[in-house]
Amino acid sequence: MYNQEQASIAMADKLASYLESLKNCLKIDSAVKDEAIREISTHLEDASQELKEGGLNEEEALRLATDKFGSARLIAQEICEVHNQGSWQDAFFTALPHFLVATLFASYYWQNTTCLLLVLLATTCVVIYGWRHNQPLWLFPWLGYYLLPVMVTGILLISLPQGWTWLAALVYIPLVLFIVAYIVRQTTNRDWLYVLLMVIPILVVFMWLTSSSTGGQFLPSSTQLQANTLWLTLSFFTLAVATIAFVRVKQRWQKAAALLIPASLILLAVTLVNREGIGLGAGSILILSLLILVMPAWIQLKPEPR
Repeated sequence: MYNQEQASIAMADKLASYLESLKNCLKIDSAVKDEAIREISTHLEDASQELKEGGLNEEEALRLATDKFGSARLIAQEICEVHNQGSWQDAFFTALPHFLVATLFASYYWQNTTCLLLVLLATTCVVIYGWRHNQPLWLFPWLGYYLLPVMVTGILLISLPQGWTWLAALVYIPLVLFIVAYIVRQTTNRDWLYVLLMVIPILVVFMWLTSSSTGGQFLPSSTQLQANTLWLTLSFFTLAVATIAFVRVKQRWQKAAALLIPASLILLAVTLVNREGIGLGAGSILILSLLILVMPAWIQLKPEPR
């Protein structure tokens, strides 16, 4: 009886070790990953039980079941190829906020306050719905645009007279940092690629704001924005196309590249278009933006140890 219990514990440890190895190899959404691990665990237990009923002992049954199932690395690769590619519907809804912003600039409706408020209200509703419904892939670009006015307001408060600056420093900015840190943490728990998907539109907007403004102001004038309307439209249209590619490709390094390369091209365009007006501060922000984009992608492109 004791030996049988010891054998059962040893088999449970071996199964747990196999599943842990498989989990470490899986580079997919954490929610999908947990579900896949549960299904595989159930499958291996059922297969092992059938082999035991066929006359094998517990150790041989589990070993044969895992051997037939395949190595953890190969199984993880097959699962990733299945789950990493989103549908065209997913791609459309994920790229939709970029298309909307591009349309705002192309049609000059960004100058209409009512239109901007309606877009902000719609974005807020979409974010609340997506956050309360298991945070689907398409949520994260919307989330980036949702955070933009919150972050811009904090920066503008700093530039106001001294009394408002204290209010920003003591109340608003800590609250915003807490909210952003919470959202980034929750998103990272799902997949760090989703953080990249969320952050890139924020960085692109800040690139244009800091490079187009003059006279020490954070926000550019309407005239300055009008002068760059074509480039702004192209920037967000490029982000939309890059997002579609991100959703549709299967390999994670391809997903990282699908976002990194267009974002780097947009950074280059911002620098070329506003090369005469970019000062030290704006240039530093542009360089920092590029580093933020490159670092996670570089980590993803590093070969995994064998």
